[in-house]
Amino acid sequence: MNYLSSKQVEVYGFQTTKAGRDLCGDAYFMKATDDYFLCVLADGLGSGEFAYYSSQAVAKVVKEQSDDDVDTLMDACNRALYRKRGAAVAIFKACFKSRQFVYSCVGNIRFFMVAPGGKLTYPIPITGYLSGKPQQFKTEIFDYEPGSRFVIHSDGVKERNVQSFLKKCESIERIADQLKEQQTMDDDATFIIGSLQ
Repeated sequence: MNYLSSKQVEVYGFQTTKAGRDLCGDAYFMKATDDYFLCVLADGLGSGEFAYYSSQAVAKVVKEQSDDDVDTLMDACNRALYRKRGAAVAIFKACFKSRQFVYSCVGNIRFFMVAPGGKLTYPIPITGYLSGKPQQFKTEIFDYEPGSRFVIHSDGVKERNVQSFLKKCESIERIADQLKEQQTMDDDATFIIGSLQ
């Protein structure tokens, strides 16, 4: 499990590969600066080698252009998938000063944020996937409260009620461990779970 922490954010990232496969078709990248937290999750279509190359291309371009805004990053991800199999892609960028986050997603990746009082934020993704073809993006901006918890995960994650984990009165580390323990190797699976201050 990968761990990232700063004064403003604490995050755990976990990934498992489908049984019998050497390469994971999911990829993610996360980064925290003094100003923002950024993460991208890409789920390459299918599994195996070609899914791996698609998802890795997305993670690479976001890493290289991490200071760009979310719309620019989504467009760059789409271009990076030209002549590749394609991928579902979600980008989440929290801006600490404004206490807002920007979210954009195409495909079957899920995101939930729960405020300390229990309010749930659940952006509805656009169906489909990125493949280099002209694509409309739905980018949304939301406010968040200090102490809000979030999870973003690929469709391989085995838990029907992931958002319920965020409401537990336990540490993010313990919640991440519990979610990790529930995963099987039926599919590539990735989740990123964290809290914002």
